[in-house]
Amino acid sequence: MPYSAILFDLDGTLLNTLADLGNSMNAVLRSMGLPVHPLDAYKRFVGDGLAVLARRALPPDRQDDAAVDACVAAMRREYGVRAFDRTRPYDGIPELLNECARRGLATAVVSNKPHDMTVQMVGRLLDRWRFNAVFGARDGVPRKPDPAAILEAAAVSGTDPSRFVYLGDTGTDMRAATAAGMYPVGALWGFRDERELRENGARMCIWRPQEALPLFA
Repeated sequence: MPYSAILFDLDGTLLNTLADLGNSMNAVLRSMGLPVHPLDAYKRFVGDGLAVLARRALPPDRQDDAAVDACVAAMRREYGVRAFDRTRPYDGIPELLNECARRGLATAVVSNKPHDMTVQMVGRLLDRWRFNAVFGARDGVPRKPDPAAILEAAAVSGTDPSRFVYLGDTGTDMRAATAAGMYPVGALWGFRDERELRENGARMCIWRPQEALPLFA
C-alpha cells in the first residue's frame, strides 16, 4: 500500500555523525586516562542514548554509575564543541527530502540523541526542510525502541501511524517502528548491517535514500 508520511531516525540515517561522536567520546576517554576506540567501533556504540554510549565506550571495570554519569557530562560538553566539525547529511538525503516536500508528505524526526542536540542539529543542517515534529530524548518519555515518542510525532503530524514509513539504521529503530505500527525500512548507508535490521523487523532495506520513494503515493 502507498504511504503518506515518513519518520526518520537522525544519526546514521539523515546525518553522518559518526566522526564527531567518536572523536568527542575519545577526547573524553583521554581526559579520564582511559583507552580510546577506532571510529568504526562507534557504529556499535551509538543509537541508544548518551548513557548507553558512555557505558559501551568505558572499560568493563569503569562502568559504574558514577563513571557513566561523569562520562555523559563530559561528553555533552565535548560534543557541544565538535558536533558540527564533520557531520553532514548523507548523499541522497537532500534529494529525498526535496521529493517528500514536493509530494506533500508528513515528515518527522525522532532520535535517542538528547532533545536539545537533536533540535539544534536539525535546525542547523536540515533547515531547508520543514518537519512536522522533531523529538530527541526527553525526561519522562521512554527512549526508542519504546514507541511513545514515535506515536507522539505521528499525532503531532496529524497522520495515523499505519500511514508512516519509518526509515532508520539500527535494530532499535526497526523494533520501534514495529511497536508503533509503522512500516520499518532499514538504511544500509548507516551504522549497522542488513542482518541486524532484518532480524529486528525491517520489511525492506535500501542502499540509497531515493529507493524509499516507490512506497509513497
